[in-house]
Amino acid sequence: MKSLIASIFAAIAGIATAPAAQAGEIWRAGGFEQPESALVDAADKRIVVSNIVGNPGEADGNGYLSLLSLDGKVITRHWVDGMDAPKGMAIVGGKLYAADITKIRVVDLDSGKLVSTIDVPGAVFLNDMTADASGKVYVTDMLADTIYRIDGDKPELFVKDALLASPNGVFADGDRLIVASWGRGIRTDFSTAEPGGVLAIDLASKKVTPLPGAQKFADLDGVIAIGGDIYATAYMTGTLYRYHAGGKPEVVATFKPGSADIGTDGKHIIVPLMNEGEVAALSLD
Repeated sequence: MKSLIASIFAAIAGIATAPAAQAGEIWRAGGFEQPESALVDAADKRIVVSNIVGNPGEADGNGYLSLLSLDGKVITRHWVDGMDAPKGMAIVGGKLYAADITKIRVVDLDSGKLVSTIDVPGAVFLNDMTADASGKVYVTDMLADTIYRIDGDKPELFVKDALLASPNGVFADGDRLIVASWGRGIRTDFSTAEPGGVLAIDLASKKVTPLPGAQKFADLDGVIAIGGDIYATAYMTGTLYRYHAGGKPEVVATFKPGSADIGTDGKHIIVPLMNEGEVAALSLD
C-alpha cells in the first residue's frame, strides 16, 4: 500500500496546469506548501490551513498548520509544526483534530500546541475530518472504504462499506454525514475505473445512501453543505460543483487541478489549491 500511495501522489505532483476561471473569487492568499485543507475556526475568527510539504503518504515530519484571517491575510505561517502530512481537520471543545496519514494530531486552539497524537489501528490513508453536533469527530480512510469515529479521543470503526468508493471529503450535516467519493479502482495516476459521487450516511443507523443524480460524475475531494446545497471539489480537474436534492451537479467554478478539502463560514467557500500553494475564497453569490 505504501508503494501505491507514493506512486499515486508522484503522479499528482506532475499534473499539468490549465487556465483557471474563478467565479465569485473575493481573495487569494499564497506562499503555502501543498495546502490540502482549509477549516474556518469561527470562534477565533480565523482559518486554519494544513500544509503537506512533500509526499502526502510519507511520515517525514515536514507538515504544519498555518493561520489566515477571514479576509485572507496570513496571521502565522508556521502555527503548529511537528506533523507529517496533515490533511482534513475538525474542531471540538477547544481542540483541533488533524488527519495525519494513520494518526490524528490534537492541537490546543488557545496555545497552538500539539498536545497529543491518537493512533488509529488499521488506518491506511486518513483524509478529511468533520465533527457532529454532539462533539464526535469523523475521519475518512480513503484507501480502505472506511470512516472512523473519534469519541473522547478514542478511535472506533464507524462504517466500512464498498459503497463509499474511496471516501475523501466528509461533512457533518445535522443527523447525517455527507461524503465525497473519489471513485472505485484508483489507478497509479489517480484516475479511477469508475468516478465518484456524493453519499449520505445516517448517524443513527449508519446506513450509506448514494444521493440521486450525484453518482459517478467526478473524482471528488472536499465537500461541504450550506443550507440545502452541497458543494464538492474535483481535484484532478479543479472543478467546484454544487448539488441540490432533486437535481444534478452543476459547475460553479473552475480552478487549476489541485482544489482539495474546502471549508466554509456559511457565507464563503474556502478552497485550498494544493498545486499552486494558494488558498482562495469564493462568495456564495
